[in-house]
Amino acid sequence: MDELKIRQILSLSLLLAVPAWSQQNPSQAGGGQPQPRKLTLQAALELAGRQNLDLAAARLRQSIAQAGIRIARQIPNPLATFSASRDLPHESLLFDQPLELGGKRSRRIELARQQAGLTDIEIDALARQVRRRAREAYYAAVLARRQTAQRVQAFELAKRVREIAKERFDAGDVPQLEVIQAELEVSRAETEYEVARQRERVAYSQLSVLLNEPAETLWEPETSLEEMPPQVSLAELVQRAQVSNPDLQHLGQEQKVELSRKALLGVQRIPNLDVQFGSDFNAPPDFRAGPRGGFSIGLPIFSRNQGELAQSSATLRLLDAETAATRRAVAGRVEAAYFEWSTRRTQVELYRSTLVPAARRLQNLAEESYRAGKANILTVLDAQRNVQQVERDYLDSLSALQAAFAGMEETVGVSLD
Repeated sequence: MDELKIRQILSLSLLLAVPAWSQQNPSQAGGGQPQPRKLTLQAALELAGRQNLDLAAARLRQSIAQAGIRIARQIPNPLATFSASRDLPHESLLFDQPLELGGKRSRRIELARQQAGLTDIEIDALARQVRRRAREAYYAAVLARRQTAQRVQAFELAKRVREIAKERFDAGDVPQLEVIQAELEVSRAETEYEVARQRERVAYSQLSVLLNEPAETLWEPETSLEEMPPQVSLAELVQRAQVSNPDLQHLGQEQKVELSRKALLGVQRIPNLDVQFGSDFNAPPDFRAGPRGGFSIGLPIFSRNQGELAQSSATLRLLDAETAATRRAVAGRVEAAYFEWSTRRTQVELYRSTLVPAARRLQNLAEESYRAGKANILTVLDAQRNVQQVERDYLDSLSALQAAFAGMEETVGVSLD
């Protein structure tokens, strides 16, 4: 009677755990779907560089910066003045042309060019961020695909144990309770497969959004999660980061912009020359038309950009201090990223060479022992769950390794593969 109650409870749990849609065999699930589109990591990075909408919008700022250079090239327009009066001469026509002295125009153009260079550096920094996000999204899709395949293997393994349990039950070696436990394990594995399959679709959708491809695109990543990034030395990374780190590049360009601004402020102390030329008309009986000319120039007595030049000098000192601090901070971030990457690499090697093979051997031994009647079903199920957990941790360590490499690459500021 007690065994009958247990069977009823487990049967009810089985019905609740298995949705109607999960009765489909995982090997037959997803039928009729569109053909997956093959994609390598390099192709994904190139697509992101060409098609990412955030990056495309940022590149439009280049045209704004180029327009700023055109503005800086402009020459002041002349001023035309016509006057008529009852006094002599009755009419006059004058043209006033400002002339910039001291190379103001060339200094202004140089400042606009340096500001355009600052825009280019900001776009490059965003491109590196997009590259990192594309790498992470690609390997997230690879991870989701591998997790789905792992759930299929777990499902097949659970079915094999269920068949063993049925054979032993038919032979009278085990109670029917073990068959029900095996059925419940099959249902659990099938449910986990369906969840993994949906997560895989989500990962593909996120990758498609980043690459500006249709959200329903099914990807078939061809670059393996086990493909190790190239080995690089810490000294080489620090050296390259001192030149290519986006924060340091931005500060260096800010210094160039400020130096150009200071040079422009210096030449602006030289006053402009306003040249006037024209003619007076209708002044009888002296003349009917007579030339007229003159010039004017400002006197730099009170304001000579003293405050602006002092502010620019203070800004340059601030940028020097920030550059020194950032240089040291970048070296520290590179070191931290390198050691994180090295740790993840060691972890992956340990899982690959030791933990995963040991867990699989344990699972095989437990299954053979159960088939031979030397172990109960709980031992087999525990071994199955253990190997599944170890394999999940192994995949997570691979994903963490690739993410650590992506972060290190962005910190350094150049492609490392």
